[in-house]
Parts: sequence; C-alpha cells; structure tokens
Amino acid sequence: MPKHIQYALPSALLGKSQLGQRIRFNQDGTITIRPGKVEIGQGIVSAIAQIAAEELDVSYSKIQVLPVDTSVSPDEGATSGSRSIQEGGEYMRYVCAEVRQLFLEAAAMKSNLPVDSLTVCDGQIYSKNNEPLFSYWQLLSDVNLEVMANGRADPKQPDTYQLIGTSAPRKDILSKVTGAAFLQDMVLPGMLHGRIARPPSLYAKLISFDEAPILAMPGVKKVLRDGSFLGVVAEREEQAINAMLAIGKHSTWSETASLPDMNSLEQFLYDQVTEDEILQDTSAESTAVEGQICATFTRPYLAHASIGPSCSLAWKHDDVLEVWSHSQSIFALRLELSKVLGLDLEKVIVRHAEGAGCYGHNGADDVALDASLLAISMTGIPVRVQWMREDEFAWEPFGPASAVKLSGSVNQEGQITSWHEEIWGNRHGGRPRGQEIPGLLAAWHMGNGMQAPLPVDIPLASGGGSHRNAIPYYELPNCKVVNHSIQSMPIRSSSLRALGAHMNIFAIESFMDELAAAANLDPIEFRLRHLKDERAIAVLKTVSTKAQWQADSKGDGTHGYGVAFARYKNIGSYAAVIAEVIVEDTVKVKKIFAAIDCGLMINPDGVLNQIEGGMIQAASWALKEQLQFDRTRITSLNWEEYPILTFKEIPQLDIELINRPHEPSLGVGECVTGPVAAAIANAVNSAMGVRVRNLPINQANVIAAMDL
Repeated sequence: MPKHIQYALPSALLGKSQLGQRIRFNQDGTITIRPGKVEIGQGIVSAIAQIAAEELDVSYSKIQVLPVDTSVSPDEGATSGSRSIQEGGEYMRYVCAEVRQLFLEAAAMKSNLPVDSLTVCDGQIYSKNNEPLFSYWQLLSDVNLEVMANGRADPKQPDTYQLIGTSAPRKDILSKVTGAAFLQDMVLPGMLHGRIARPPSLYAKLISFDEAPILAMPGVKKVLRDGSFLGVVAEREEQAINAMLAIGKHSTWSETASLPDMNSLEQFLYDQVTEDEILQDTSAESTAVEGQICATFTRPYLAHASIGPSCSLAWKHDDVLEVWSHSQSIFALRLELSKVLGLDLEKVIVRHAEGAGCYGHNGADDVALDASLLAISMTGIPVRVQWMREDEFAWEPFGPASAVKLSGSVNQEGQITSWHEEIWGNRHGGRPRGQEIPGLLAAWHMGNGMQAPLPVDIPLASGGGSHRNAIPYYELPNCKVVNHSIQSMPIRSSSLRALGAHMNIFAIESFMDELAAAANLDPIEFRLRHLKDERAIAVLKTVSTKAQWQADSKGDGTHGYGVAFARYKNIGSYAAVIAEVIVEDTVKVKKIFAAIDCGLMINPDGVLNQIEGGMIQAASWALKEQLQFDRTRITSLNWEEYPILTFKEIPQLDIELINRPHEPSLGVGECVTGPVAAAIANAVNSAMGVRVRNLPINQANVIAAMDL
C-alpha cells in the first residue's frame, strides 16, 4: 500500500468532515458535491464547482451541486464576510484532492502500477503510456469515502490549472431565469398560506383582539395568537393578506415613543452608554500636536432593501419540522428554531432555497420562525409565509447608524504625525446564534414579550464588525483607535454588506484626502507615501493609470475626481477606486474606475459581477439611501420613502482585475463598498471645494456642508 504523505489541512476539516459527506459519485457519470456555503446570488455554487472539477480532473458539466441542508450538509457557519471561497472553496479543494488520490491508489492496486505513474482526465485514469485503465465510477466498490479528511493529498499547483481562472458558465442561471430557483415560487402539496399581523412598532403591546370576524372571513383556516404575536393561515394567499389587514381593524395596541430624533441622531449616539475598547494604540506619550485637523463623519441607518420580500415554508409532520429558508446561516437558524419552539435539535431540518438576496441579515431568518409557528399550529399541513413590502422595510434588521471622529496632523515632509479615531454605533452581529435571548423577531412578541438582544461583533482577528477596517492600513507611527459600542438598540440593527467597513473606510479615506490637502500633496501620492504593502501600491497605481489621473487637475465647480483605497478587513482583497462626479442640482456619479486584487481568481466573470454589484450598491448608499422614522415608527415602508439608485443613474464602470494565481483566493463581495463611498465624497470636494462628511451625499447634506 502506498505510504501517505500528510499535507497541511484546514483546521475546520481535520477530523471533522467525512469525504463522502461532501462528494458523491452517481451512477449516471455525474458527481454531486455538498458545500457548506449557500448561494445568495454571488455565484459561489459555480466557483466551488469549478474548484471540485479542477481537483477531481473531471469536466465542469459533470459536477452537480446540492443546496445546504442541515440533515446532510457540512456545517460551515454563516455565508458571510466574503469568506465563501476562502473557506468553503478551500475545504472543497482539499476534499477533492484527497478523493482523487484515493481513486488513484485504488487504480494502482488493481493494475499493479505506481501511483505516480497514473494520470486522470475527465474521470478516466490512464497509465503513463496513455492507456485507459479505470474510470472513477468503475472503482466505486474499491474506494471508501466514508473516512475523515486527513490531508492525505496535496491540492494542485496553480501552474497546472485547466479550469480555475476561466469564466465557466454559472450553474444557477437557468433556474433563476425560469423562476425554478426561488423559494417564493416553491409549492408543497396541500400548502396553505400565512401572514403575520405585526405590531405597529417594535415594542408595542397587544391590548385587545377580536378574532371572531377574522375566522369568519373566506378561506381562513386558523388565527394564531401568542402574546403580541398574531398570525393567520388561509387557503389562498390573497385571503391571508385580506385577513392580515383586517386584524389591524380588530386589534388595539399600546405604543411608546422610543426612537431617537432623526434630526439629532449623531448626538443620540454620543449620549448612550457605551462599551469601549481600544483597537490600537501606538500614540506618543505627548498628546499635544501642532496643526491638528479634526473632522466628524456620520452614516444613517440603512436598509437591505431586498427587491423581493423574505419568504419561508415550514411543514410539521411525523414529529419533524422541515423548514425551507433563504437564510445565510442555516445551521444557526436550526439551533435557534429548536430553542424557541422547544423541539429537539434532531427534529428540526432546515433546507436552503434561494430567495431575496440581501448581502447581510434581512428578514429571511425571522420569516422562518413565522412559518414554523403557523405550521406547528396546522400539524401535517405545510404553510408558506411571505412578508409584505411594508414588513421588510419596517421589521428587517438595519445597518446601524454610526459616527466617526477623526483628528490628525502632518509634518512639512508630508508624513502623518498623529492619528486619533473614535467610533460610535451599534455592533453588527444580530444573526440567530442560539443565544439565551432569541435573535428572531417573533420570539420577542410571543408570550409576555422580551427585549431584543444587543448585536455582537465577531473577534477583530476574524474581521470584526463595528471595528471592521477601523484600524487604518497605512503606516502610522502615532495612532490610536477607539470603538464605542452603544449599549442600546432603539432601532433593530444587524449585519449589512461590509458591516463597519463601509463607514470606517468612508471616514478614513475622506480624512486622508483632508490630510493630503493640508500637506499640499496629490491624494494618490500622499497615500503611497504611507503604504509599504506592494499589492496595495499596485492597485493604487493601476487605477491611477486606468483613470488617467492628473495630479495637478482642479475641479471646475461641477466636475471632479476622487480616489480611495482599502484592503478589506485589512486581511482581504485590495481595492482602489476613482470616481468621476458631476454636481448639478444633485450629485451624479458619471464613472467609477477600480483596480481589484483578490489573489487567485476562480471565475473572473464571477469576480467582475461581484465587484460591479458592490460598486452600484455602494453608490446608491452614498447618494440616496437613508432610513426614515419618527419617534415611534419606521416610516420608510416603500420605494418612494426609501429611494435607491435607478437604472438610468447607474454610473459607467471600468474595472481591472489583477490576478495573482500563487496567492490565496480572497473574497470580493464587500471590498468596494467603503472605497466607493469615499471616492465619491472626495470627488465632490474636488469639484466644489466642499467636504461632505455626512452620508448620504444628497442635496440637503451638500447644502449643509456648504454652510460650514
């Protein structure tokens, strides 16, 4: 038997994952893979399939991908933080390399040939004389895949790749075009339809409710009340909607004015009790610094604004609860459901199905509990619940408002001599995670009700939350960064694309321009003076060339260019951005240039799609988006009250991807959000000489900045 060589294996795989859990060979000559990351529109199903096909030496068309299912799939945690390829892709790479090695060893045993003399082409094993020996499928009885991954094989070297690095067609497009992919279109036999009659505001209490008129309505099968939780089940969807609307006429609620004043939101953040942490402190003993510049930057609450409202199906039968969800954290959702519902964990199965994309924590997890509660009340009958547009805007967890105060100084040589940064805002992790106080909306309204738990941050070493990208990536000898996490949550908040990186990079990169101006230096030259990382320098120089950046160019009052740079989480992809704006009655972004370094690119077209989508959403946040509310309720309940960038307003995008096949793959879904926002603000300053520090950069905030 050949002697195994032990290779470095990701710790998440070692002794924890059976090969057969992730790989299955089918009799029809195809291979099914089971990743632990979910598809939410980012194309990772296709990218991971490419990795599998590459390491197994089979054609891409032979690979089939199963959606994540808690009953059979590996638990890889949440699909978040731009970690899907870094983690899920890497796990699949090592597993497939081991599987390929096992088949080669089996072929070597049967043919009495050395393993290293054999090769594989499209699943067929050949001798060194190019003689076909066996296919994978012919060796299935000789290979045991029910063994733990242990690093018995080394993945391929990049120089040998045939499929990785090519723009293979995505495997999920056909089902998306036909509608077959989406949870909202899923139908189970005998399925009924549910709707939830929400309280008028987050902490409102139900005083009285007359269910008799609701039960008398056409098609209504059930009215469920549990504390302040009210749900209805009906034969048809429109009947459920009508019943939900009628509930509002037959119920009485108490409300309190618990939301902050929108006109003094920044001061509200400063006034709250905070949990403080020093993220970095290399400051000199003396705090007296000459020529210090001070600035404050703010971001409002932002909505995920998913185009499709959240949806879930649940079915309680044979002592098992099955749930279909578009959650990004399937296993954590399962744990939370089991705790809230008092069910044994093994009696809950959660299956991922594609739904409304959001890049963050929208209503997908909450609606799963809604559907489960109604399904349990209708034992044996599946129930589908879809939120209304008003539900999605009023009840989803929002990206938290935040403020960043910065002060700094530069010397006569154009070097930063001091940097002091303080951040205020909520933490960003409100996803279900099986905590003592449930993280799901309906649980707060059930029974006597309960206070929603404060969100948390993942450790900074893993990318952080409110403190993500808070520490500048530049070489700063005298730097102090403090995070003030507010310990109240008047408006429900959680993870939104890039988490704290969006605001922190916006503030840092805007302030870098202010310091560059104080040093009388070109913004790109100023940044390069404070960078040592050659990859960071490369993206800045690349985007400068692409945009034909003119160091001495000045804005003419209406037209300008701005630059920004960041390395996402300070450990991820590198992004440099230049925005071109035209300022008329409003700020219009004409064009955005970008240079991106994400290490090894699995599928360049997929990378490009992610960057383009991120740039457009970031431009929408920067120019328009802002949650509206009064002292009691969220008032942004539709697209008129929460406008986003329209198709005709989308800027022209010019992106250069820098492939580094010998570097690890880095995620790209979130790396441009902060740089785009800062580049737009810096371009407005270039055009008008006006520094807009408060997002969004709309007409009101531009005028306010002009008055400063």
